[in-house]
Amino acid sequence: MDTTIDDAAPDGTIDWISLTGRAGSAGHDLVGWLMWDPDAIGRFEALGVPNGAGWLLSWRIAPLGNVSPAAAAAATYSVNAAVIEFVMGLYSDVTDVDAICAVRDESVVSGLGSIAPGLLDQIAPLADDLWRGVDSVHHGGRPMFAAFRARPRPPRDERALSAWLAVNCLRELRGDNHWALCAAADHDDVEVGLLHSVMVDVDEYGSEEWIARSRGNDDAAIRRGWDRLEAKGLATDAAVNAAGRRFRVDLERRTDELTTPAWQAVGDTTTRALCVAVEAHHDALLARIDATAGPRWMPAARQRATERHR
Repeated sequence: MDTTIDDAAPDGTIDWISLTGRAGSAGHDLVGWLMWDPDAIGRFEALGVPNGAGWLLSWRIAPLGNVSPAAAAAATYSVNAAVIEFVMGLYSDVTDVDAICAVRDESVVSGLGSIAPGLLDQIAPLADDLWRGVDSVHHGGRPMFAAFRARPRPPRDERALSAWLAVNCLRELRGDNHWALCAAADHDDVEVGLLHSVMVDVDEYGSEEWIARSRGNDDAAIRRGWDRLEAKGLATDAAVNAAGRRFRVDLERRTDELTTPAWQAVGDTTTRALCVAVEAHHDALLARIDATAGPRWMPAARQRATERHR
């Protein structure tokens, strides 16, 4: 991966939209591998969850607390509500949010130490600046971000984990902002999955439908999704058309715009330092996902370079 991305505007000022997009990509890399980490799954199983099933979603849903599956599905947005309800049922009677978050934290430190040696030491000094960005944002309309921000923070002698948790909060902030824009455009969970195919190499995925199907949607749901997109002029004959592609690329830009104030609060020096540190390990982190989940999972970490850093 190219780690020399130019995020300066023509007049020499900081191109904050570009830098925010770059930071968003770094966040996906830093967090994504955890969703399929076999050590984390083993620890989750030890809490009483059969085979550690549902870890992919459980550690993200659990901080929402004792909410209904419908509310959790609304917050996660792109995952089929039936899948959310099933996963919540797996852990709700055998463990609690504190235990699940403890599994997450232990897995982050041990996992990154193995996958990306030295990265934890690089991000640890950035923790205070990253939390400043997290704390600069109001919670309104940002349920996932708010839930993670409200969790207890590590003590000062766990600076690397603290930095990771702050980045994860900023990643969830970006996600909440993205979903707000999708909701404003009246795109449902299936539509957003279909539209995300614009951001990846469809030849590698094999179909524009793979991402939407990976969120638990069946043939009938996919057909309804295409019908809705076609009615909006964003698809033709069950394929995203030119208007749909323009819409999806612009959606990414607008998501970055909404998320920029938080990264401005972090500061350009720390934001760039985070990006450089994580980008150096992009291939290793993605290889970990390939080895544990498969070559199509975590599509946000696989966006084409031209879209990852415009």
